[in-house]
Order: sequence, then structure tokens, then C-alpha cells
Amino acid sequence: MIYRPGRIFLSVPHMGGHEKNYALKAIEDNWVTTAGPNLPGFEHDICQHTNARHAVALSSGTAALHLALHLVGVRPGDEVLCSTFTFVASANPVLYLGAHPVFVESEPDTWNMSPEALHEAIADRLRLGKRPAAIMLVHLYGMPAKMKEIMNIANEFGIPVVEDAAEALGSRYSGHQVGTFGRVGVFSFNGNKIITTSGGGALISEDEQLVEQARFLSTQAKDPAPYYEHSQMGYNYRMSNISAGIGRGQMEVLEKRVKQRREIFHFYRQQLGHVEGLEFVVEPKACFSNRWLTTVLLPEPHTPESIRLALEEENIETRALWKPMHLQPLFQHHPYVGNNLSGKLFGHGLCLPSSSSLTEEELDKVVKHLKRLLEVV
Repeated sequence: MIYRPGRIFLSVPHMGGHEKNYALKAIEDNWVTTAGPNLPGFEHDICQHTNARHAVALSSGTAALHLALHLVGVRPGDEVLCSTFTFVASANPVLYLGAHPVFVESEPDTWNMSPEALHEAIADRLRLGKRPAAIMLVHLYGMPAKMKEIMNIANEFGIPVVEDAAEALGSRYSGHQVGTFGRVGVFSFNGNKIITTSGGGALISEDEQLVEQARFLSTQAKDPAPYYEHSQMGYNYRMSNISAGIGRGQMEVLEKRVKQRREIFHFYRQQLGHVEGLEFVVEPKACFSNRWLTTVLLPEPHTPESIRLALEEENIETRALWKPMHLQPLFQHHPYVGNNLSGKLFGHGLCLPSSSSLTEEELDKVVKHLKRLLEVV
């Protein structure tokens, strides 16, 4: 992130005001480690908002994905069906476990995992005598995946689903918070997300035993004993009480932040929707997106990099869409099922400034320069 005076950023933290009260109370009471009252309080807040039965607050969304995959039974040598169109943190935890990702292409309506490609991938792996251990899908840029179709396929083959809802807190499918459809759901509270704890994540599930095991593993798997005894390998993945306090304050303004991000999307669409060849992703039936980032597909001959660099000259930060995992050098030898739709999206797509704190003046500036660059009269 480049800091310059007057810069318009892609997505920055937006405090509500009460975060400092929770954090200062933690400091005053000396609850500054990975224990303290803000942790169960924040977990309760997450459950209240999502209607999940159980939650555990962790150090990052990536840590939560790692634990989620471990807890649904992924072991070394297993295969995990993964969304290809995502950030690398969605796929890396598969490697942490010594397992192998099999990348599944997106569908055009939501840009998320294609149910048809998923079914094809499962059938293909079964023909090879390889039964996938899990399905890990992503709700990209806050847009819900087609959960009805995906869960029907997962249930047909008896494969557990992990929902990477890192970008999608506040997004709903058929009226339900995404992350609550699969066996486990994961959120991120990184600094660029719709709300933040400065860094952190959470794991949610209806399965109390699974969440308690996540809590146990995230605190170095310390057995109940009057000394340090360990019968399992654990991790240092627990969120700090100070960060959880920031999260409590942020949860108070989550609905407001979702509303603001959606208003930003609608502003861009209203101002730029008439530009020939410029495309926005609309919400399919049953989908309610938090619009974490507003994304567009650019008309030819414009490229994401040319527009990004031109806007950078105006002190405006934008970003290309995620480069798909099946096109990454790290994963070049892993199986992939699809038609490279995500590769085409990557070649034409751009993320626009979407911070909930953007002013009308800043939004007008972004639109003005986009129109100029796209030669809109």
C-alpha cells in the first residue's frame, strides 16, 4: 500500500468509534494476550450476526482455513477441490497439510465455483480412483456462490464443504449468511476487509465439538494438566484480546458498512453503466452481496494494467482481479477442470476503490478519470 497525501485507496479500515473503548479496557485490565473477555464476546457477536451456533476467533483467515481443512479430515496425500479464481491464501492451507489442490473453474454469473465444473471434477477424480477429501469454495469479492447447487452435489457424493467467506461477511444466500451452509465457514478480518480486527479471522460451524477442537488446536493443543503436556500437534493461531476488542466495535457498524459498500457499487454502476463494453457483476436470484470490492470488466482495447497505471498517476489505487490459481507458477502441475473463464476475467477485470469511508468528492474523481481514460464523452 503506497501512502501519499490525498491518495484514494482501494479498501481501508473504517472505524466506528467504539473500538477504542473495548481495546482500552483490555489494556487497562491487562488482558493483552490471547485470553480475556473480548474473545468470547467477539465470538458471540459473530454468532449473533451470522446465526452460526459456534465460533472461534483466530489470528487470520488463513489460519482458520488451515484448521477447517484439518478438522474435516484432510490428510497428507488427499485431494481438495478448490476454487481457482481466488487469492493464494485460499489454496496454500491445502499445501500446509501435505494435500493436493484440484482447481475448479468459475461460472459467469457470480464468478464463483461452477457447479457443473465441480460435478465434472468429482467424476473425473473418482474415475481415477481418487476420492476428494473436501470441497473448498470461495465467495469472491463478497458475491455468494450458488450454494444450493453446490451443496446438492457435495451431499450426493458425501464430501464435506469448507466455505471461504473471507471476503463475504454480511453477504447472504437465500437469506442466510454465507459460511453457514457447509461443514465449516471462515471469515477474514484483515485490514482491507469490510470490517477489521487489524488482522485476524474466525471459524464458524454448527458442530460444537469441531469448534472446540479448533479452539484447542489454536492454543498449542495443551492437554488438561497442571503442567505443559501435549498429545497432539497444535498451532499458535488464537486471536489476541485487544484485536477481539477492535472486532467487537467493528461488529456494531457491520450493517452500516455493508450498506455503504453497496451504495458505492450502485454509484459506480449508475455513473458508468452506460459505457459501451464496461460490465458489472449483478446479483443473481437468491444472492445478496456485501460488495466488498466493486469490480468491472473493461472494454477492449483497454487492459487492467494500462488503466491501473493511468489511475496510479492520479493517486488512485486500483487492482487487477485475482490471477487464477491454475495459472500460478506455484500450482502449475496441479489438476484443473474448466474452460479458463477465470483467466479471461483476469485479463479484463479491475477492482475499483471501494472503501466505505470514500467521500462523494473522491468517488467523483475516480469516475471522472475512468471516463477520461475510457474516452467517454
